[in-house]
Amino acid sequence: MSNINMVIEERPANIGNFWVGRLLPFREKRTVGPFAFIDHMGPAKLSDHENFDVGPHPHIGLSTLTYLFEGAIMHRDSLGNEIEILPGQVNWMTSGKGIVHSERTPEHLRQSDKSLHGLQIWVALPKDLEQCEPSFAHIEGTGLPEWQENGLQYKLIAGEIMGHKSAVPVFSPLYLLEIKSDVAQTVQFNGALYGESGLYILEGGVETEGHTFGPKQLLVAKDATLCEFVIQANTTLYLFGGEPLAEPRYIYWNFVSSDAQLIEDAKKRWMNDEFPKIHGEHGRVPLPEINPNLTIKKQ
Repeated sequence: MSNINMVIEERPANIGNFWVGRLLPFREKRTVGPFAFIDHMGPAKLSDHENFDVGPHPHIGLSTLTYLFEGAIMHRDSLGNEIEILPGQVNWMTSGKGIVHSERTPEHLRQSDKSLHGLQIWVALPKDLEQCEPSFAHIEGTGLPEWQENGLQYKLIAGEIMGHKSAVPVFSPLYLLEIKSDVAQTVQFNGALYGESGLYILEGGVETEGHTFGPKQLLVAKDATLCEFVIQANTTLYLFGGEPLAEPRYIYWNFVSSDAQLIEDAKKRWMNDEFPKIHGEHGRVPLPEINPNLTIKKQ
């Protein structure tokens, strides 16, 4: 990626009983376009007595995107949705004024050896939609455009770019694009990118401006319109970004908002057990004791 502004390394983070590699937010770069949070889950091998269990927890002011490379997760939420997400599918949950969900190893896999690998992403909502009614969409792989061009394999997971549009119902101009190549070659976008752009290397590597970058690194461009790089053979990467939101965002735990008071209200609602419930679920993740004044600044 030419004109690199920043290189971000994955940092370990514990999300309960599972460790992930955190990419965003970063202390010097809180957002890329509307993308406010990205975790790389795994790859992890879980034995017959180990399971992925993130109990009921709330969200406001954002949409969550889950995309798996391996494994399966059972999603349950306070709207009544209960669905198993598999590799190549997208779970897109919009919290709006408030939703609760859980993520667990499906029952049919809990007594067997298993693997889990994927991305979990938060996209901040535009200010006028932060208090919208919550919603949920599950998109099969057939709703994600795939094409080949100049020897590169593309899959558009979310958003709109290069004349293609994903079935994921996003709320602002953005893109999350998978790019694969079996051979080394130059990648150019000829002005197709817009807003801010980040490039996450899952496997393989890229070369730009005399430097080589590899897996678990996130490159952030100074100017998305000038994005160009050499992709190495047998590489898979994820290009994401879009138009930045006009206002800075505050973040506390699972809450994102342009209004700090909405976060304070959500904290009280969760502590007072006033969020909607998930039918058939048990337990709830407690509100953590962390700094409530961490601001996601406009960058």
